[in-house]
Amino acid sequence: MEVSKSNLLLKRAVNVKVIVTPRWKEEVQQQLQNQINQLDGQLQQVEAQGQRMLADFQKQGASLEDPVVAQQITNLQVQVNQKKSELLEKKNQILQQLQQVQLLEMDQEVNQGQIEGFFRVETGDNLIRKMQVEILLRDGVVEEIRGDL
Repeated sequence: MEVSKSNLLLKRAVNVKVIVTPRWKEEVQQQLQNQINQLDGQLQQVEAQGQRMLADFQKQGASLEDPVVAQQITNLQVQVNQKKSELLEKKNQILQQLQQVQLLEMDQEVNQGQIEGFFRVETGDNLIRKMQVEILLRDGVVEEIRGDL
């Protein structure tokens, strides 16, 4: 007579770590630089839009002495400055990430993020240990799977 164990299929977050290699470092630096370039482009667009809108006010012959027009211009400048501040904050964060990546040593392990995966658990399994699984990558290739599968 065969005894079947009851089991359950669960989902877990699997930590993904990478080994720092010249190739990985170059790819990450390029991705971060691309993000910086996009933000620079967005900053230029925001600035140009603000200038166009101010020019539109002037073309319409709006009087700067008119309190309503003056308030509209002030509101526009506040909006443009807020958007520029947001974009500059993002750019500074990416510049900090870029600096951190440049300081990483070769063969060092760094967290890359998480992915979700399914696993089977049975009576008697240590759930805590089964939840603590990570994958180690070297240039995109799985080098090691750590933890209880």
